[in-house]
Amino acid sequence: MRLEEALRRIGGERPLVHHVTNYVTANLVANVTLATGALPVMAHAREEVEGMAGLASALVLNIGTLDGGQVEAMILAGRRANERGVPVVLDPVGAGATSLRTKTAERLLSELEVSAVCGNAGEVATLAGLSSEMRGVESLSGDAREAAEGAARAFGVTVAATGEVDYVSDGTRTLAVENGHALMGRMVGSGCASTAVVGCFSAVGAGGDPETVAGALACFGLAGEAAAGVPEVGGPGTFEPRLLDALAALAGDPDRLAGARIRVVDRG
Repeated sequence: MRLEEALRRIGGERPLVHHVTNYVTANLVANVTLATGALPVMAHAREEVEGMAGLASALVLNIGTLDGGQVEAMILAGRRANERGVPVVLDPVGAGATSLRTKTAERLLSELEVSAVCGNAGEVATLAGLSSEMRGVESLSGDAREAAEGAARAFGVTVAATGEVDYVSDGTRTLAVENGHALMGRMVGSGCASTAVVGCFSAVGAGGDPETVAGALACFGLAGEAAAGVPEVGGPGTFEPRLLDALAALAGDPDRLAGARIRVVDRG
């Protein structure tokens, strides 16, 4: 699906994207979902997640601030989404930093049908069984392409590993996404936000299709490039609201969308 068509469908259909996410970036994730054209809901209580997942067009699971109750809520929401054939997107925030995060990501992947995994190179490398270095939720090392391809083969799911270049692989095809700006890495929650955009695209696209995931990441990167180019942006504090503005404007800016840099790097 072309980026312009995907954004038009999101804005026209206004799909509900259900996030079971972390409290650090929940506000940003909700605003990014809304700016992309979808409707966010941030429901995490075990008593209501199944009902909300029964209404949503996509489910995004983000393990950034875990507790036992939230893990069980994710399982309940994911099972309901699976019953309905609704795409489930997993952001394994901090996998590799602690055993709780790593084991939770692995449990979600084993117990649920996940459409796509989106994380930084270190997080994804951990899931692939490769060497990586994590400091908190930040990746200090990890080859993004190797991580994406390895995790995709290990779990049989489309995987995006983000970095200076984002790599998206289903284990057979690998795409590189070269859009973005350095300021995105200085803003807390940029990874969570990019996964939210993947959730929006999955709600109207082919779920975990590599082109769908790569298209979402390219759009987020294009918005970052546009935001960084605004003259009054001096750093991450002024960058974040401009990013939301740029993301909201993308659907009506075909010239900007033409700047998406997605290339095939492997066909298996």
